[in-house]
Amino acid sequence: MAYVVKIGFRSERDLQLLFEQINAEYPDAALKWYQDLWDAILSLETKPNRGSSFQKRGRLRQLLYGHRPHIYRSIYRVLERQKQVEILHIRHGARRRPKFNDLRL
Repeated sequence: MAYVVKIGFRSERDLQLLFEQINAEYPDAALKWYQDLWDAILSLETKPNRGSSFQKRGRLRQLLYGHRPHIYRSIYRVLERQKQVEILHIRHGARRRPKFNDLRL
């Protein structure tokens, strides 16, 4: 059964800011990057647990997209009962790993 992928307000903002940064440097590649990252996120509809565990208790997962040095991390959680995947945060992989409190669940 397919899951519904929901992107939160913070994740939308993250995605928009990342797109603007890439577009400022590489306008020809920015749209393709955006579409490919979005396709990777939507692939969680059919494979919600494909990302690696992000924390010790395993409630959060991360989906990595891109190639070094341009790897992007989408942090999400799977809500099994609701058959939903919530995208909580998207960031460049070179940034420090966010702490649990940074995600404001």
